[in-house]
Amino acid sequence: MRCLKLTLLLLFFPVATSLGWGFFAHKQINKHAVFTLPPAMFTFYKEHIHFITENAVNPDKRRYVVEGEESRHYIDLEYYGDSALWEVLQCWPQAVKAYAKEVLMQHGILPWHIYRMKHALTEAFQKKDVYQILRLSADIGHYIADANVPLHTSENYNGQLTGQEGIHGLWETRLPELFIDSYGFFTGRAEYVSNPQKSAWEAIITAHKAVDSVLSLEKELSKYFPAFKKYSFEQRGSMLQKVYSMAYAQAYHTLLDGQVERQMRASAKMVGDFWLTCWVDAGQPDLDALLQLPFYEEQLQENFPKDKKLKVRACGD
Repeated sequence: MRCLKLTLLLLFFPVATSLGWGFFAHKQINKHAVFTLPPAMFTFYKEHIHFITENAVNPDKRRYVVEGEESRHYIDLEYYGDSALWEVLQCWPQAVKAYAKEVLMQHGILPWHIYRMKHALTEAFQKKDVYQILRLSADIGHYIADANVPLHTSENYNGQLTGQEGIHGLWETRLPELFIDSYGFFTGRAEYVSNPQKSAWEAIITAHKAVDSVLSLEKELSKYFPAFKKYSFEQRGSMLQKVYSMAYAQAYHTLLDGQVERQMRASAKMVGDFWLTCWVDAGQPDLDALLQLPFYEEQLQENFPKDKKLKVRACGD
């Protein structure tokens, strides 16, 4: 399993890393998505922006304890080759016919899971269930953000195939933490998505096109940085942690020419688009009225039931 492989790598290469956008980046993406929403949604989401932001990381927390959760965060496009561009693969029933479900789970089900989450959130809006609306909004924001990370679309997810172990955390955690103050998150207003399944795949395919530059630029840069300049140590809590040095991170960030910022901005816009789409498809319920309902923060802190089985919807359902 991917988590086990990455854990074993880290035993020998203990550079600070992450399995998705770092917690900090995920929270920022959900937070900025709130500000893309129209007035009819904004008041409700702004009222609960703390929950939407803080719980953006829940899916990563579940990766180690919920069966099947790990596969929902990535897809190995190289495994499918050009087939990943076929519409027949983009629909879950046809994909299961073409590949065994076990194969699909092994190589990641991220785009199909986003589509499943879209329907779940739409249903929550229809039922006017505040608990589910907020929890599912936070969760779908996480998966959409993952879909915009290049290394979440590749078998070489941590550079382990090219001798670049640790690049996962460098790109999606270290760089945002260091340089987010220079990023711009103005994306314009959220827009209705007429084909959510296609939109999820387009985001993943776009992100995948950047994999080569993510890897090749770091590979070339590393030639000019001996280990003592490439890495440094930082105190994080009670631990002294090995991290990429500021000089190395700055040089890599410059070579990427705004790539991380663009993908974070695309993530926030896409999250807002999906929230809006779910609300519209649910009949545009009055969210301001939901603010008058009893609301229990402690209930919203609970994770999804651990025995909940994965059910992926067919295209068009």
